[in-house]
Amino acid sequence: MTTHPRVSIAAGTLEGSIDARTGVRAFKGIPFAAPPVGALRWREPQPVPAWHGIRPAQQFGPRAMQLPVFGDMLFRAPQMSEDCLYLNVWSPADAADLPVLVYFYGGGNVAGDGSEPRYDGARLAQQGIICVTVNYRLNIFGFFAHPDLRHDPDAGAMGNYGYLDQTAALRWVQHNIAAFGGNPGRVTIAGESAGSISVSAQMVSPLARGLFAGAIGSSGSLLGALPATTLADAEAAGLGFAKELGLSSLAQLRALPAQTLLEATKNHQPHHFTGTVDGYFFTQSPWQSFADGAQTDVPLLVGWNSTEVPYMFLLRDQAPTLANYQAAVHRQFGDHASDILAHYNAQNDADVITVATALASDLFIGYSTWKWADVHARTSTSPVYRYLYAHPRPPLRPELGNAVEGLAGGIIRSEETPPPPPPLAIGAVHSADIEYFMGNLDTNDVFAWTEMDIHVSAHMQHIYVNFVRHGHPNGADIPTWPALTPGHVAPLLHIAATSHVVSDPHHARYQLLDALMSQ
Repeated sequence: MTTHPRVSIAAGTLEGSIDARTGVRAFKGIPFAAPPVGALRWREPQPVPAWHGIRPAQQFGPRAMQLPVFGDMLFRAPQMSEDCLYLNVWSPADAADLPVLVYFYGGGNVAGDGSEPRYDGARLAQQGIICVTVNYRLNIFGFFAHPDLRHDPDAGAMGNYGYLDQTAALRWVQHNIAAFGGNPGRVTIAGESAGSISVSAQMVSPLARGLFAGAIGSSGSLLGALPATTLADAEAAGLGFAKELGLSSLAQLRALPAQTLLEATKNHQPHHFTGTVDGYFFTQSPWQSFADGAQTDVPLLVGWNSTEVPYMFLLRDQAPTLANYQAAVHRQFGDHASDILAHYNAQNDADVITVATALASDLFIGYSTWKWADVHARTSTSPVYRYLYAHPRPPLRPELGNAVEGLAGGIIRSEETPPPPPPLAIGAVHSADIEYFMGNLDTNDVFAWTEMDIHVSAHMQHIYVNFVRHGHPNGADIPTWPALTPGHVAPLLHIAATSHVVSDPHHARYQLLDALMSQ
């Protein structure tokens, strides 16, 4: 087997490499659209120019412009650039007609990259599928609207450039993946957090119709988390941003250096960078699309983690006492506080950490993920499989004892030993599932992985591979896992050291939250 495999695609010939861990072929840094710079800033991605000769594909392309937001992100991309529309393909040697997994990274629409080791596709490719990771524009570069954009050549696209990048990558897959041994008719899209939200976005956009045959979402949907805003609100926010910079026109904004533009976002919260109901990518509210059954009708595998965020997300700097918990619920829910306290019921101080963590996790991302599964099961003809991931990470390696886990599961390193953090409810924190599902425990040397972690990861990889191959997760090593039945308490796979199917014990909680969110 050659150490420099070559593949010919529409734009030219690529020369990749052989992954040292697995022996699969790796093609990195493949451009799927023209660099979105200059006059192409805030435009729909344009076709990639063809090249002559052989293009090296052994190094990741630049990551999208982003601030250092999350401490658990490690990048193998050599640099950051506005020229960031690249993807990566891992495929077995001699692959032919294999199903394809296309993975969108998380990071709140403000950070992330397809080069992160936790998203590496080699392990899953080793099991007989093609794996693709995709870069897309972030923050102000990916999610920005301005009235002047209406006069651009592609005036239909406003505010959803990151999502449009993902759609362009899916079109690239349709046109080119057969050259790598993939079946364009068996493409499954997947992602975690903002990547999961992206999957739900692609499901309701007519632009992505017919580009994928299955969907996987882990922790998040735009039915609550990073929801799409109206065009009027998005344009008003864009005008406000320009005013902060003392600029009045789109031409002036496009003339700014990328780093200057990025630095100007420092005072903007991540939730400012979300999709826009522009009449083009989103033709109507995503909520309405799912309610109408207008989403792409494909099998869906969806779930979230048992401890997405700790109780501090709800209580902030307050001690975890019953009085503080009840006061926080009354502040947030007002006249509906008694209903919330009845379903998230803490009897005493000892209960608060567990109960407040459950409520905080649902408000952060659990409810929006539940809603996605529930509505797709009700309004589509395709099966929906739901899971709850509850296997906690092992302790940090002893030599990293001066690190503490951050609110979203990231690792925050400190030069000084911090004071002991308050106790957290035991469970799986946000993003903890990624290395397990993707088979990449060995790329993260922060945790003291055990044989049990390796076992759980193998089990979770089987879930992904089965679903990508067959449109359902059932198979060897997986308990018989039924699809959701609308109108009934949902079955779900509780993923832990020993996984088992249970009826959702918290179904009433989500029904309550759904009723409150609908008001």
